[in-house]
Amino acid sequence: MDAVHVEAHALIGTFRRFGEVGPFYEITGIGNPDGEGRPQMSILVVESGETLDYPLSDILEDPQEA
Repeated sequence: MDAVHVEAHALIGTFRRFGEVGPFYEITGIGNPDGEGRPQMSILVVESGETLDYPLSDILEDPQEA
């Protein structure tokens, strides 16, 4: 398993926020790569209940919540 997958697996079950004041989301799994092959994670937006794939690179820039 490569470093990206190890890091991605470690994020599952953690919570982050879209930027400094956006809604919270929970990382629920590894998503499918986007059209350019970039890794994605499956997330659940807590406020709306929406599930979607979100770029791993964006997740790593979003603030982590306890």
